[in-house]
Amino acid sequence: MKHKTIENKIFVRFDPGEEIVSNLKILCEELDIKAAYLSAIGALGEATIGFFNPEIKEYQQKELKGDFEITSMIGNISRMDGKPYLHIHITLGDKDFNITGGHFDKGIVSATCEMIINKVDGDVARVKGSKYNLNIFDF
Repeated sequence: MKHKTIENKIFVRFDPGEEIVSNLKILCEELDIKAAYLSAIGALGEATIGFFNPEIKEYQQKELKGDFEITSMIGNISRMDGKPYLHIHITLGDKDFNITGGHFDKGIVSATCEMIINKVDGDVARVKGSKYNLNIFDF
């Protein structure tokens, strides 16, 4: 993972074999990112995505392997219990032009992933709350 900061924007490149979520958490610690939003494009060879099922109040996960284009990745960065908290969604396209997506939990880069993080001055914390037991913004 390589990165370059220009004003309040951090341009990040993830290389083949790198896992995005764990490396992004490390970057947030290194750069002391407490509030931000992000977007990315690229390609993955493996991904774990989730769907929040409100009936059972938990995420159901699906592991994907193969060649996937990241057609859209959006999310935000905040803090929970003093540590980086990532809330990211992803849409992936496969070789047959089928689209799938959901909550992004893990992804191994196949070719590259280019991300732009828009750092915001200040911080936003999260707490466990809501009737669904989700980690929500603490205002």
